[in-house]
Amino acid sequence: MEEITLKGDKEIESIPSIKDKALRINLNDNIYGTFAEIGAGQETVRQFFRAGGASGTIAKAMSAYDKAFSDAIYGIEADKRYVTEARLRKMLSHEIDLIEERLSRDEHPNKFFFSYANTVATIDFAKKYKGHGWVGIKYQIDPTQEYNEITLHIRFKESDARLQQETLGVLGTNLIYGAFYKYNQPKKLLKYLYDHLDKDQLEIDTINFSGPVFEDVDNRLMSLQLVKNGMTDAVMFAPDGNNVLPARVLYKRNILALRGSFRPVTKVNIDMYKKSYDMFIKENKVDEEKTQVIFEITLSNLRAQGEIDEQDFMDRARLLCSLGHTVLISNFQEYYKLVEYFSQYTKARMGLAMGVNNLVDIFDQKYYSHLSGGILEAFGKLFFKDLRVYLYPMKNDDGTLTTSDNLKVHPRMKELYKFFKYNGKVTDIEDYDEKNLVVFSRKVLKMISAGENGWQDMLPEGVSKLIMEKSLFGCETEDASSFD
Repeated sequence: MEEITLKGDKEIESIPSIKDKALRINLNDNIYGTFAEIGAGQETVRQFFRAGGASGTIAKAMSAYDKAFSDAIYGIEADKRYVTEARLRKMLSHEIDLIEERLSRDEHPNKFFFSYANTVATIDFAKKYKGHGWVGIKYQIDPTQEYNEITLHIRFKESDARLQQETLGVLGTNLIYGAFYKYNQPKKLLKYLYDHLDKDQLEIDTINFSGPVFEDVDNRLMSLQLVKNGMTDAVMFAPDGNNVLPARVLYKRNILALRGSFRPVTKVNIDMYKKSYDMFIKENKVDEEKTQVIFEITLSNLRAQGEIDEQDFMDRARLLCSLGHTVLISNFQEYYKLVEYFSQYTKARMGLAMGVNNLVDIFDQKYYSHLSGGILEAFGKLFFKDLRVYLYPMKNDDGTLTTSDNLKVHPRMKELYKFFKYNGKVTDIEDYDEKNLVVFSRKVLKMISAGENGWQDMLPEGVSKLIMEKSLFGCETEDASSFD
């Protein structure tokens, strides 16, 4: 009998239940592997046991909760920590090696071996620290191929250990199912990780794909999807192009951040960075050995005609990486949210390097109408922290300069601005290169699009060559040799 549909019905996507996902895996004759779960029970493998038919899928399920047992099995980490990416990768590799060692390929020529693992810390008894973990799978989709790997870092948002365990079990099942049945659509695979979960339960802030089925996947683009899909507020990737856990980079560090479109990165961006860095490391409480510079791009800066232009994003990312910088992609339109984000990881002194226009925007009340305390609440969050703004001057049409001493803010904000200025929260960058004051990213981009010459001299060394070699930002010039 056909299902009744009514005029005006909306199409609803059919999402398989967690039991159906586990059962489909269990009933496949060739999928076979192990589950190793540490720190939050054995919640993922429980889904597969309960679904039925697990004997054909589960070679072994284990949980080395005791640290001594865990170290005896997987070795001791150099930092003596257990909830780390390095620990997860050791678990995955160790368990796959055991499967290969104990099961003869001659007797199991068609088996797709896999190892699922997680190492997790759930919420503490005081409920001050909600917990986090690393989750991953190493697996085959063809017994003759090399192994593929998906690893991700999660942060729990729930305030109950039992609920966190159940959430982990659902996530793990979604990951295993997606790895085998959605690997050809990695962007959709990401979304399916939240099947039967709410974003209020779980945050995914890092993910990496590797292996033959993911050879065309750029992990920086997958990072962008996490922010775009609302799975996390910010992601980070290192100069080598790999996604990196923000906590690992920012923990207990002095942070100097530069926000921009970097479309493309210009000499003025680099001059601002170098000069503000020189000032920052001379500040009290700033340890140069523990200082991290972050180039931040907000999601609003990635939008073109209402949609995020992924190729444009990759062009910017490639240039910043080529200069050896760490990049943060965030969903923070307001600066105070960026500072709050950094404050999760460090109590050390922070700095923001920016141009005059950016500082004037900070004093625009329209950006804070959603806060009950308005601009005062935002400024409390921004400047209450141990923060300093390093201001790069602006050259006006008449040749004069605008600095912190003569910039114009709204009359109602004038006294507020004076308060922060006279308390040393805003400092001018004085040792700047005046030739850079007429360099603007939008001007460079317009010249590139029009096929004009001269833009090359406005960019840092090597950047123009890379733009031309890789045809970035629509540059169609083929011969880059003359710009070495």
